[in-house]
Amino acid sequence: MAELSFQVNLPNDLRQYGFNQKKVQQQFVEWAVVSLFTEGQVSSGKAARLLRLSRVAFLDLLRERGFAYVDYTPEEMNEELRSVKALKSKKTNMERL
Repeated sequence: MAELSFQVNLPNDLRQYGFNQKKVQQQFVEWAVVSLFTEGQVSSGKAARLLRLSRVAFLDLLRERGFAYVDYTPEEMNEELRSVKALKSKKTNMERL
């Protein structure tokens, strides 16, 4: 994946809070992706892929940061319901064994 580089100038005082190049980069990418998600520009699945996380881990990240994440489109809701039904069916089949 191609990358875009920026130079960011931070006050030296932020170093006492653990800010270094790696942390700034990580938090900027996280902020950008969460912003895209909360503005409705990407789905939670796409946001998770952009952050190289599972969808569950992305939803956990949103919860940890205090963002609402249950704002499904009708298509997303149908996908979730299909997934739940498939899991329930799989569980029922496993219990029969």
